[in-house]
Amino acid sequence: MNILSVSNLKKIGREDDLFVDVTFGLNEGEKAAIIGRNGSGKSTLLSIIAGKLQPEDGNVYLNKACGLSYLPQNPKYNNNDTIRQHIFSGTGSKLEIIKEYETICEKMQDGFTDNLQNEYDKIVAIMDERNLWNYENDIQSILTTLGISNLKQKMNELSGGMIKKVALAKVLVDDTNLLLLDEPTNHLDIKTITWLENYLKNTKKTVLMVTHDRYFLDKICSTMYEIERKKIKRYDGNYSEYLEKKVIEAEIEKNTDRRIESVLRTERDWLMRGPCARGTKAKARTQNIHKMINREKFAQDKGFNFEVTGRRLGGKVLEVQNLNKSYKTATSKIDVIQDFSYIFSGGEKIGIYGNNGSGKTTLLNLLTQTIMPNSGTIIKGENTLFGYYMQNPILATKSQTVLEYVKEAAEVITLNNGKTLSASQLLDSFGYEGKIQYSDVSTLSGGEKKKLYLVRLLMSNPNFLILDEPTNDFDIFTMSIMESFLQGYKGCLLVVSHDRYFMDKVCDTLFVLDGDGGVSGYVGKCSELIEEMKKDNSLLQTEKTDSEKQNDVTKNLSEQTKEKEKAQKQKPRKLTYKEQQLLKQLETDIFALEERKEELDFLFNSGETDYEKLTAYGNEYAKIETELEQKYAQYETLI
Repeated sequence: MNILSVSNLKKIGREDDLFVDVTFGLNEGEKAAIIGRNGSGKSTLLSIIAGKLQPEDGNVYLNKACGLSYLPQNPKYNNNDTIRQHIFSGTGSKLEIIKEYETICEKMQDGFTDNLQNEYDKIVAIMDERNLWNYENDIQSILTTLGISNLKQKMNELSGGMIKKVALAKVLVDDTNLLLLDEPTNHLDIKTITWLENYLKNTKKTVLMVTHDRYFLDKICSTMYEIERKKIKRYDGNYSEYLEKKVIEAEIEKNTDRRIESVLRTERDWLMRGPCARGTKAKARTQNIHKMINREKFAQDKGFNFEVTGRRLGGKVLEVQNLNKSYKTATSKIDVIQDFSYIFSGGEKIGIYGNNGSGKTTLLNLLTQTIMPNSGTIIKGENTLFGYYMQNPILATKSQTVLEYVKEAAEVITLNNGKTLSASQLLDSFGYEGKIQYSDVSTLSGGEKKKLYLVRLLMSNPNFLILDEPTNDFDIFTMSIMESFLQGYKGCLLVVSHDRYFMDKVCDTLFVLDGDGGVSGYVGKCSELIEEMKKDNSLLQTEKTDSEKQNDVTKNLSEQTKEKEKAQKQKPRKLTYKEQQLLKQLETDIFALEERKEELDFLFNSGETDYEKLTAYGNEYAKIETELEQKYAQYETLI
């Protein structure tokens, strides 16, 4: 049964048509993906199908019986809504009944009354009659798997990763048969991505997605729609099969182009002789020649295989000794990194693996001294220059062209063969060709801005690259460029990424974070670790290694050390009444300050570009840090 029909869609982009004459359809249960470069219109096309944008021309026909659910790259939500309200704000009679059932259950937990009991009996009867218990169980299973438990929490209190999970849960529980997913794996950890992969593979729903995750595409999709040269083209098969077909297609197109050029050499000579074009045959021949001359010529994808002459690394690159970082709440202490020691060497390429919240970004921030540890030492070599790509980079707010922005880092970089590469040439290699280099940075799409930030970072020629989720919002073309560059990179590399394919390509060693502060080493590819984890159903733990065995890396915090630390803690003395009251007040104050601090962290990473707002956030953050330090000092004297 046909679920979706798209007919002759046209959309105008920044300076020209984004795409024209886009026509395709989806059948019930089909799993398809839209692929293409950043700025080609993938997200725009998905938004048009979802009814969020209007095209200049064309139509979208949706089977009325199926309904659709849409997950945008940046989910929209009401700040004051609870998680429950957001998740159950979808459509469908089944969902309405489940929502009523969940609401009554929540009320009964807060207090029991006869009226509530009557309401509960009625809704249970409806659930029985409609046979909705399996559906309700499926919803609970999705929420549990995604780690969503406190449904009363407000949406504006959530981190970026948690917002994406809640938005994803809303789409998956909707009583609809068509899922439109724009970069569904962004901000998810690998464990959650693996679960989502299996869910989408087995669901009977129709799926149309935009994603850069190549393993994800291979496992789920059997149809690829590529937007290229403003047109859309269908390829049957998964992503690997699409690549094989593209190679054959490019070879055929190249040979065809060569034959046309061969014919044109003769035809141009004929034109140069100035033949009489009054005859019908001569006119037709002339028109045909002009068609061949003005045809869309074969343009092979530009390879990107260069190595820059990196800055020299000294004998000491980066040495970390007994690093500890923890956060205190009003009621507990959270250990993020415990007793981490490592000596980095030139040429190492290390990936960081762990679930969301396990401390991956915190570790990067500690190593770059963006934040300070509770204890331990970090000694950076004199010649070590970090290039730190943060998850949500903030570009300058002043008006600049794309080329001006990159030139601020450097005008040229030197290649290993002695030649130089200008800022314009590097931009060209990353797909910023022609007029776009002179466009204002503010006109770029989200993915294009992040890619531009990466180009500027590479232009500064660091010898220690630290990349935190560099693949979010990048197209597959950009990912391939990055992989090529990083495989030939001579400096030190440390990467956090949920993209398993990318990690396999560029990293040969992993730091594995267990979520309780422990960091262990794993020599091998990310996909190999995942396979071993599937067998053991747990994270691999490695014993402590000698400092010479740096590839096997990092200390694990032993249970004996934990027990020793616990035993050394003094038993709290009995507090006076006044001290008890002060302790309660401190707990309340600390809790409020920590909450506000988390809000500010979220605001910093929200993509805000207003300089005054960012300055105000920074001043408030510094003030809170000072207050917390004072209050924690008081708190520690009382406990």
